[in-house]
Amino acid sequence: MARVALVTGGSRGIGAAISKALKDEGYNVAANFAGNVEKANAFKEETGIPVYKWSVADYDACVEGIKQVEADLGPVDVLVNNAGITRDAMFHKMTPEQWNEVIATNLTGLFNMTHPIFPGMRARGFGRIVNISSINGQKGQMGQVNYSASKAGDLGFTKALAQEGAFKGVTVNAICPGYIGTEMVRAIDEEVLKTKILPQIPVGRLGEPEEIARCVVFLASDDAGFITGSTISANGGQFFV
Repeated sequence: MARVALVTGGSRGIGAAISKALKDEGYNVAANFAGNVEKANAFKEETGIPVYKWSVADYDACVEGIKQVEADLGPVDVLVNNAGITRDAMFHKMTPEQWNEVIATNLTGLFNMTHPIFPGMRARGFGRIVNISSINGQKGQMGQVNYSASKAGDLGFTKALAQEGAFKGVTVNAICPGYIGTEMVRAIDEEVLKTKILPQIPVGRLGEPEEIARCVVFLASDDAGFITGSTISANGGQFFV
């Protein structure tokens, strides 16, 4: 029987590529989304992947959403915590709301999604949790103290939970993308991309969402059973750990 994969933020950008790649590998995929119903429905029409609307920042909504996914598809075997937001500002101008919104989605969202699913994975003796962090959680980024802190927290979450899940067959790993050619990044002024961003990337190009998706597919597989607590840096050589 096909394994079930749940991808948060799974109907757009990197998340959409992950959802599609997992479906292509034979998983029964559910894509969570928080906001844009029109684009989520278009993604569902295009791919046949069911979509489920809730905010990962709301624990009770996560519990109910996961219950619905499992009622429809079965117990979740693979959880990809991809949902994330930015509220960029220089720190001296950052508001408590900008801080709290980012932490609630990008860091607390991992707890809210993983906490209801983890016990079932332990009981069944198998689970794959993949957390999408960021290069900026590794190196920091001016104007993104909130985002960088949340994504660095994702890495600590990954390393600690990996130690708890290992002897029960549950692996927990992270991926840190660099600049990926999503709709958001490609909307940046072409001159800025050419003169400010691409020169930072030794391979000389943006990454593609599908390249991150392939990392997820590997970490979700049986072949990756000896890898846990690890971070894949997929950034074109921009930053080495």
